[in-house]
Parts: sequence; structure tokens; C-alpha cells
Amino acid sequence: MKHSYKITGMHCEACVGKVQKAIVQIPDVENVVVTLNPQQAVVTMRKHIETKKLNEAIKSAGKYSLEEMHESHSVIHTEIHSDSNKPLNPFAAVEEEKSKLTTFTPLIVIFIYLMGFVILSAVNKGEFKLMHEMNNFMGGFFIIFSFFKFLNLSGFADAYSTYDVIAKKWRGYGFIYPFIELGLGVSYLFHTFPQTTNIITLLVMSISSIGVIQSVLKKNKIQCACLGTVFNLPMTTITIIEDLLMVIMAVVMLIFLN
Repeated sequence: MKHSYKITGMHCEACVGKVQKAIVQIPDVENVVVTLNPQQAVVTMRKHIETKKLNEAIKSAGKYSLEEMHESHSVIHTEIHSDSNKPLNPFAAVEEEKSKLTTFTPLIVIFIYLMGFVILSAVNKGEFKLMHEMNNFMGGFFIIFSFFKFLNLSGFADAYSTYDVIAKKWRGYGFIYPFIELGLGVSYLFHTFPQTTNIITLLVMSISSIGVIQSVLKKNKIQCACLGTVFNLPMTTITIIEDLLMVIMAVVMLIFLN
């Protein structure tokens, strides 16, 4: 069963992460979707959970409160989501594709910048060496992604703790993770300790991908924290590809190093 609730007290994506984490930990909650605009939560539960219990959970996470929305609002919300695969007008499918493209624009732009950096680097040297250019790509990848996480480190830690297997148990890992990415980025760009760098990348990104894959398979509609909380990116297959790409590249480089 699904219930919709109006939430008060949220001010940013970090708040969304805190509220979502608090609700999803309640027994009998199957899934929860929390949005900032409008401030509401749609909770899928195995059996009815009292509003009081939900309130107690989110109040433990901060100065938040919720109240169940009127049936008319819940019906409207449910209808919108249940008919999401049905075009509301002849142009609905096109609009949906445009929306998806807009959502992932930051990732697309970053990928283009990284490829441009790699190509210009090769042109400047007058030669193309696959291993060298992979180093540059991975170095740029980790530095750029860590930069966006540092813009709101606390917000990233909250968002990351909603799905990462380590951060779920220890929130502090969310504060350390951007530093790991930054260190890996610098190591790749300066070609220092290549074997150690690739082994760490393989371990870190493999562990990171576990939580991502679990969330995507469960169809949890939560924020992807790969670019921190600056952009509201959804957790999708693209996030899995992003993590596994780094894993594959690290494996390839380890093989060729030997």
C-alpha cells in the first residue's frame, strides 16, 4: 500500500537524504520517495504504519514533521505515477526523452570535457598511448567528481549513506570518500604508484557499485550522489555504468602493467 505525506522543515537535498534514510529504516517500509519541491514523501509499506511512528523517525533525523495528505492529493499523485508509461498527449514521449536528456546533461558535459582533455593531451604530445590516455581520463574523472562532492561535503555524506553499503553503517565514510577520489585523481595524473592506485580503484569502485546495483534493482527512487548534491541526479543504470567503467579500466591497466 502507498501513502502520501506532506513534510515540513526540509531546506535542501541533504534534508531529503536524512528524511528518506530515517523512513526507509522503519520496519515494514518497502520503498520511499522524498521530494524537496513539493516537500512530500510517498511511502510504500507492507502493512499500515501509524503517522506518529513516521513522525518520530524523521524527528530523530532533524527538525522535520509530516502529516498524511488528503486522499484527493494521494489519488492524483498515484495516477500520475501509475500512468507514467502512458502518453498524456501526442508529445508526451518526446517531452519525457527531453526531460531525461536534461537530467543527465551534467554527466554528458563532464564526459565531453574529459574526452576533450584526453584528445588535446595526445595532440600536444604528438602521439597516442592508450595506457597514458586512460591515466589522464581516470585522473580527470576522479578530480572532477570529487570537486562536486566537496561543494557540500555534509550533504554528500547524507545522500551517500542512503545506498552505499559502507556509508549506510558508518556515515563517516561519506566524508572520507571524496578525499579518496581526489587522491586517486592526483595519482593517475602524475602516474605515481600505478599498481597500488589501480588496486585501490578496483576495490573502492567495486564496493561502491554494489550499493548502486542494489538500489537500481530495487527500483529505489533516490538521489545519486556521484556529483554530490549540486545536481539532483536519479539513481539509474547510467550510475552503474559509470562505476563499472572505472572498475574495468583499472583491471585493464593492472593487466598491462604486468
